[in-house]
Amino acid sequence: MKDLESLATAVTVVAFVGLAAVLSNRLSRFLHVPAAAFFLVAAAVTSDLAPTLRELSIGTVQEVVSLALVVVLFNGGMDLGWQRLRPNAGAVAWIGTLGTFATAAVMSAAARLLGFDWTSAVLLGTALAPTDPAVVFSVLGRREIRGRAGPLLLGESGANDPVGIALMAGLLGAAGGSSAARAGQVAAVFAEQMAVGAAVGVLGGQALKAFMRRVPLPSEGLYPLRTLASAFALYGLATMAHGSGFLAVFVAGVLVGDIRAPYKAEIERFHAALASLAEIVAFIMLGLTVPLWTFAPQRAWGTGIALAVVLALVARPAVMGLLLWPLRLRRGERVFIAFAGLKGAVPILLGSFVLSAHQRHGDRIYDVVFLAVAFSVAVQGSLLPLVARWCHVPMRAGELQPWALGIRLRNRPEGVRRVTVSPGAPADGSAIGDLDVGEHVWVSLVIREGALVSARFTARLHAGDDVLIMFDPEETDLDDVVRLFTGR
Repeated sequence: MKDLESLATAVTVVAFVGLAAVLSNRLSRFLHVPAAAFFLVAAAVTSDLAPTLRELSIGTVQEVVSLALVVVLFNGGMDLGWQRLRPNAGAVAWIGTLGTFATAAVMSAAARLLGFDWTSAVLLGTALAPTDPAVVFSVLGRREIRGRAGPLLLGESGANDPVGIALMAGLLGAAGGSSAARAGQVAAVFAEQMAVGAAVGVLGGQALKAFMRRVPLPSEGLYPLRTLASAFALYGLATMAHGSGFLAVFVAGVLVGDIRAPYKAEIERFHAALASLAEIVAFIMLGLTVPLWTFAPQRAWGTGIALAVVLALVARPAVMGLLLWPLRLRRGERVFIAFAGLKGAVPILLGSFVLSAHQRHGDRIYDVVFLAVAFSVAVQGSLLPLVARWCHVPMRAGELQPWALGIRLRNRPEGVRRVTVSPGAPADGSAIGDLDVGEHVWVSLVIREGALVSARFTARLHAGDDVLIMFDPEETDLDDVVRLFTGR
């Protein structure tokens, strides 16, 4: 009975911590500070007040956070989808790869100027280089950002984390020898991780698409579990093949994001909820590993804040300014993307790899990374809406829509399509009856700002309206019809 009472006590504590974490999102919206900042700082303070919470090994924390990152990346890839990523795929690869290397180089030089030896400086710069998908997806995912800024930031945060992790793996795995030999080892490990991870992601994503479409299951609840198990399988296969499992799951998530499959809405809701839980777990676990009382002896306070300021105001703006120059973006979009490189769980995870590898100054590097991340999440994250307004980047919080109307069909509906009216499209401002959709297409439902609108011939459509169209598949060129609503 005592064992059961101990279990009940632990379950009760965890449950109340979970409720506090969930409710902190309300405080986050009120204070305009990302919820991740509360999780991270609260866990660190709690671990100082109750040191027994830090008895969890750093290896266990790394494993749990890595699994949480798999969930976050797969869900983020599904939210982004191939249709949104495809026009920006080259730009995402460009800034996600070169941006990580260039930011790591600039931050390594900054760390060297602040007193670190070159080896420690390079490790610290690499840890601070990647943006974080958990924070970026959380902050930007619930906000509508028009233009290319949204897909570029979401794509970058999903792509550059595997790059940063692979680069750190190469640096920590490089053996002795000349500088050229070590650089060759790092390049070889990095290339192998990226190539294998991308290949597994593409092949696995295509296989998962067919699996989701063609293999029925006996229960609705099994469909989300199938995609979750598949994501972890791809992560495991890619990692065992010496590739980046994180890149594999992100690519696979992008490929399945836009497909029509049975119970797709339920699958997406399940993964969104699980990603929120993974974000909470990752930041709390990482926060528990940071003893705040060591910051003063390690001289981490000044160094951490200084590097955070350099990263936010010098390194990333300079790097992104150069890399975004060839892209067709407005100046405001460039400035917003340069500012919105939020840090989070991944940099702290990379710092923990340095710590567990027993590198010189590992403790100080870990403390500095924590402070830089806390500054980025709390300060940069809270300023994003303000910076978006300054840069004239349309950004608004998506309103919750807790009520839904739906029907169940045994077979896949072939003659139904949901589209969103884009600004400037032929349908924007036009009456339904004036649209040249042909006699085999019908506008059956219009949703505007979360409310139903009567689909009369005289009803005018506006940008942002969700429209359900029905059509005869044999008599309709669907691309031409969709172009009326989306302009592309």
